[in-house]
Amino acid sequence: MKGNHQTATHQPVRAAIAAFVGTMIEWYDFYIYATAAALVFGKLFFPSVNGFYGTLAAFGTFAVGFLARPLGGAVFGHIGDRIGRKKSLVITLLMMGSVTVLIGLLPTYAAIGVWAPILLVALRFVQGIAVGGEWGGAVLMAGEHSPDRNKRTFFASFAQLGSPAGLILSMLMFKLVTTLDDAAFMSWGWRVPFLFSAALLVVGFAIRLSIKESPDFLAEQAEQARRAAARQAEDKTPLLQVLRGAPGLLALAVGANVLGIAGFYFTNTFMLAYTTQYVGLSRGVILDCLLVVSVMQFVITPLSAHIATRIGNRRFLLATSFLSIFTPYVMFNLVDQGTLLSLTLGVGVAVLFMGAYYAVIAGYVSDSFPTRIRYTGISMAYQLSGAIFGGLTPIVGTILAQKFQGQWWPLAALFSAISLLSLLSVTFLAGRRHGGAA
Repeated sequence: MKGNHQTATHQPVRAAIAAFVGTMIEWYDFYIYATAAALVFGKLFFPSVNGFYGTLAAFGTFAVGFLARPLGGAVFGHIGDRIGRKKSLVITLLMMGSVTVLIGLLPTYAAIGVWAPILLVALRFVQGIAVGGEWGGAVLMAGEHSPDRNKRTFFASFAQLGSPAGLILSMLMFKLVTTLDDAAFMSWGWRVPFLFSAALLVVGFAIRLSIKESPDFLAEQAEQARRAAARQAEDKTPLLQVLRGAPGLLALAVGANVLGIAGFYFTNTFMLAYTTQYVGLSRGVILDCLLVVSVMQFVITPLSAHIATRIGNRRFLLATSFLSIFTPYVMFNLVDQGTLLSLTLGVGVAVLFMGAYYAVIAGYVSDSFPTRIRYTGISMAYQLSGAIFGGLTPIVGTILAQKFQGQWWPLAALFSAISLLSLLSVTFLAGRRHGGAA
């Protein structure tokens, strides 16, 4: 009996750690692609188009991953809601790690011509499917193992914690390889972060297998078995139940996720290209900045979740999204000064409130959907938000930067619009939430 009690007590902690490590690996794989897209893919896979158009083409392959993410959310949401959260997460981790290693082995345009960008896009698409199924499952495995419903946001934040951790690891790997001279970096150095994913895959797979299935999922399965009379309603696929039964809830959940997704890729992907191409900073300086900012986001994630638990999730989200509307004007004023300190302070101000918002939004949105369609609901909300807003943000930012060279206000207005959309979505989401928690 004592052994069973200890297992039950330790499972929430194990689930939180597994969510953290698994999402760290998945986001590491996703972020190294984003970094490579900003720094090298334009030259290696699209050499016939230079400068602005090469960067735009590279960000186009980056966006492909976002377009694939809703498909991953639908497929693995179905698996997670019908067969189990754990099985879904094991598959997504294997997919993501394997594809990332293949990208690291991919020949460039100089070696195989047009097949190089074609294969790059195909592998990126598979990456998108994998990460599309990962996030929702990781959030639920951590949140649904919480021993106290009021602490679900805090436990779910461990899945969110994997995002800055993955970014820190990706920045460290690229900092390591950017110490090489340009010839070595462009020849083989950029491949090292991708190939390193093989080692991470082994660790993540072992940890993920050690976790038991979500208690909420097991309880829902048992309840469904007792409701034979309602079998016809239960036979509908989770995706159809979300689209037909809760389209308004889904739309608001999509909007609520925009700041955490699009805002992140604005500061951590687009700013790589903006600062190196339009401000004239070296890639080493911006990577140093993003590394420091990622550590800051890592620290504020659990702190934000703790504060939100004390004052109320909705109140916290409204405050941070409101403040985020004004942060880009501070950011660009500091970034244009061109020093490492001003750059770090500027991006840090934006990430402070955006990162705090991101830490809490997962737990808040996950409680908006009933258990039987929760994996599909939050996955589709997050991944549709990523497909529409996340993948397009670096592209729109690049176009605006090119069109309004020397003027940063259109870029700041873009970030403000992103923040305002999430503020309004959280405002109206409260009345449609299934869970009803503040």
